[in-house]
Amino acid sequence: MNALTARERMLGRLRAAAPATVATTTAEIDQRIDTHYAARSHGTPARAELVASMQAALEASHAEVWCTGPSQWPALLAEKLAQAGVQCLLLNPTQPAGAALKQALPPQIEAIGYDRPIEQWKAELFDTVDAGFTVARSGLAATGTLILAPDAGSPRTVSLVPPLHVALVYASTLHADLHSAARAERWREGMPTNLVMVSGPSKTSDIQQTLAYGAHGPRQLWVVIVDDSNAGSQA
Repeated sequence: MNALTARERMLGRLRAAAPATVATTTAEIDQRIDTHYAARSHGTPARAELVASMQAALEASHAEVWCTGPSQWPALLAEKLAQAGVQCLLLNPTQPAGAALKQALPPQIEAIGYDRPIEQWKAELFDTVDAGFTVARSGLAATGTLILAPDAGSPRTVSLVPPLHVALVYASTLHADLHSAARAERWREGMPTNLVMVSGPSKTSDIQQTLAYGAHGPRQLWVVIVDDSNAGSQA
């Protein structure tokens, strides 16, 4: 019989020291997680508290944030985009929010839709599009995180390629944290194949530990939190 190798001896010691395996069902694991978060929770936060927390966390992550009403946000964003010198905005014109923003834009800002395969307009996309507009599925107030559900009309590229990402999120869709979002939105019963979480503009410290923005995505993130207390959230 061959002598045990160092690897085999090490694995043998780890197996001997490991506690006995306890059979646990998915339901039991879910219950443990729910119990853990329930112990940390201080009740369901009020919507105003979620909005304030979301704004504070986003601003701490170097994003610009505005809070406004359902009828005011298109004009507000149009004004901000014009002031920033945006000339070409990528959005989904078939979406209610995208159509509302397109209508509010001044003549000098061109609104275009993502209606071609990327291979047909890659150069134009990277060279001429100044900003991309998306509508968040929901948000995590504790971390200032936008949850995006990309689709054909508003793929991941819209929030990734342009140097400015403009996002709209409705106050009614804000959750306290990731656990609350997963439970409230029933992710385990029909989670989309692609969810994107955005917590500020793209940043990295890979080079000489110097923080730099825009290395792997947008340099800027603008977020409009719409207070839809007296109206249903819009898609």
